[in-house]
Amino acid sequence: QVQFVESGGGLVQPGGSLRLSCAASRSIGSIVAMGWYRQAPGNQRELIASMTIFGTRTYADSVKDRVTISRDANAVYLQMTGLKPEDTATYYCNIPGRESAWGQGTQVTVSP
Repeated sequence: QVQFVESGGGLVQPGGSLRLSCAASRSIGSIVAMGWYRQAPGNQRELIASMTIFGTRTYADSVKDRVTISRDANAVYLQMTGLKPEDTATYYCNIPGRESAWGQGTQVTVSP
């Protein structure tokens, strides 16, 4: 079972940028779709971005036009710009529809 380690989160001011990384324990080149999720306190975990091996990217309306997902053979990335306080959450990566064990996530806090 593939395992994921997320990193790159932090405290950033509104309007700022972050690049999140997700390292997989093995090659993900054969995994058709990879995704980024987030969970804010008191909320359910939600899928916000996904990318297939064919290059198709899908974004939730809440982050569309502000984030870009990318991937390589062993990792998935999320470039985030124009961050808002409502983006504050713990961010995770996983396989949409076939979720493996969840990593520890990386905390993103957007605050003045």
